[in-house]
Amino acid sequence: MDYNRSDRVGDLLLELVSQLLMKEVSDPRIGAITLTGAEVSKDLRHAKIYFSILEGSEKKTQVASGLKSATGFIRGRVAKDLKLRFVPTIEFIYDETEDRARRIEDLLKQADVKKTT
Repeated sequence: MDYNRSDRVGDLLLELVSQLLMKEVSDPRIGAITLTGAEVSKDLRHAKIYFSILEGSEKKTQVASGLKSATGFIRGRVAKDLKLRFVPTIEFIYDETEDRARRIEDLLKQADVKKTT
């Protein structure tokens, strides 16, 4: 099993960012979100953190703008807590996996209904 340093940093980053969002970021635009994963480049300079929204995908632009405005604060805390040589740039990306799964499920239900009639 290949477990790179970038994967370990991604796991630490995900844990730290989730703690910060729960306890220290008070932007009302963010609300209840779930961090679903993190990808860190091999050189540890760029990080993509994926999130999903519990309330539905309608508010994703609002939540994304709240996360973008908190990125500077989060990066500062990451630098302080993880003590990395380079602090990765952080990009928050909406995770569409749940939306796609829901759409596929709806299509399968429609196909099943057409099949039975």
